[in-house]
Amino acid sequence: MTFNSIKSDVAKYYAHKLKTFGTTNLGVDWSSEASQLLRFQQLSKAITQKNNFSILDLGCGYGAYFEYLSKNYKDFSYIGVDISHEMIEAAKTKHSLTRNALFICASGIPDKVDFSIASGIFNVMLDHSKIAWEEYYYNTLNALNSNTIQAFSFNCLTIYSDKEHMKDNLYYADPLETFDYCKKKFSKNVALLHDYNLYEFTIIVRKKS
Repeated sequence: MTFNSIKSDVAKYYAHKLKTFGTTNLGVDWSSEASQLLRFQQLSKAITQKNNFSILDLGCGYGAYFEYLSKNYKDFSYIGVDISHEMIEAAKTKHSLTRNALFICASGIPDKVDFSIASGIFNVMLDHSKIAWEEYYYNTLNALNSNTIQAFSFNCLTIYSDKEHMKDNLYYADPLETFDYCKKKFSKNVALLHDYNLYEFTIIVRKKS
C-alpha cells in the first residue's frame, strides 16, 4: 500500500488549519502552547547529546520544534519533513535566516540521522478505516527505525482517554501494543512515557545505549 490517499487527505486537513490559524499551535492542531511545549520535552528525552547531532522532525509543520531545539541545544543539523506543501512554505518563510535547518515537502524520510521525532502525525485519521490507518502507522514506525542511528521518539493519542471526549476522526493507539511492537521489532531499549498529564503517550526507542 502506498498510503497516497491517507497522505493527501491529511495534507489538506493541515493546510486548512494553517490557513485558518496561521503559524500557531492551533495551526498544527494543538490546543495550547503549553501542551505543545510539554510534548516537545517528552520527545526530546530521546536526545542524549547537547550538541553536534543531526535530527529529523517528521511532520514538522511550520517548524515549532526547531524553535524549541534552538533554545535548548547547540550545533545541530535539523531536517524538517512534512507532507503539506503549505506547511513547508510557512516553515521556510518563518526560518529563512537559519543555516542549520532544511525543510522538505515529502512523504518519506530523506536521509539517515542521529535522532528522529514525530509529533502528532498519527492522530488525525479522518474517515479512513482503522485497519488502513494502523498499517500506515506501523509502516511509518518501520521507516523511522530504518533511518535513525541512535534513537527516535513519537507520540500518539491513547486509548486510555475519557470515552465522552474521544472523536471518531482521531486515532487512539494502544500504548501497550505499541510498546510491545517496538520492543520486539526495533530494540531492547524502549521507554513508554504515559505520565505527563495529557491524553497521549510517548515512545522512545534507543538503538544505541
